[in-house]
Amino acid sequence: MNIDGQGALITGGASGLGLATARQLHDQGAHVVIVDLSAEAGTDAAQQVGPRCHFVRADVTAPGDVEEALDAFGDAPLRVAVNCAGIAPPARILGKRGPHDLDHFQKVININLVGTFNVLRLVAERMQRNEPDDGDRGVIVMTASVAAFDGQIGQAAYSASKAGVHGLTLTAARDLAEHQIRVMTVAPGIFETPMLLGLPEPAQKTLGAAVPHPSRLGKPNEYAQLVSHLIANPMLNGETIRLDGAIRMPPK
Repeated sequence: MNIDGQGALITGGASGLGLATARQLHDQGAHVVIVDLSAEAGTDAAQQVGPRCHFVRADVTAPGDVEEALDAFGDAPLRVAVNCAGIAPPARILGKRGPHDLDHFQKVININLVGTFNVLRLVAERMQRNEPDDGDRGVIVMTASVAAFDGQIGQAAYSASKAGVHGLTLTAARDLAEHQIRVMTVAPGIFETPMLLGLPEPAQKTLGAAVPHPSRLGKPNEYAQLVSHLIANPMLNGETIRLDGAIRMPPK
């Protein structure tokens, strides 16, 4: 699919992987709508990306918010959705203060998995109205994590949520095949996200050295490059691709 002139929704688009993807797709001619919770960060991000980028403050778990974001495209047909919104607060199943807080677990699942599914279902309903372009009415990219496969200590909620995204991928692709909508998932390893860039430089280097090759943190634009290829290649469907430099995460 050629993204030029098409609409692309990016959740979690105000920073990190989402912002890099918004820039990549805008540079290819897309009309981009960034969704995020921070109005200040989202507005700044849209201005950075370019004139065909707009920001809509929205909670991915709220159907009305997502519908409002989808209405922001106007005449540009919605062809692409990239789900980058997510949180990763750590907590052990048995910690110093007792068992894992259930509300904490449910919040992570709700944002990372339920929020992703909410966007998926509402975007698919819009995409099915499109005329096919190179055989596709739309492409949906979800974001999992290597934690879906190599969950570390303290990642019970995060790993479960991202494993759920991975598990959703094939069945979503099969469900939506009759509508000519493809679904793919990217499982990033250790990337230069705002959370990791907030660590001291020695800690960043230690994390990067754990990656077999290249021995460094991944760059957000490398995630964006993969998303661009997923959109362009019509045979990519129903699969989760690890983007991790061959790392396999240790217990901690």
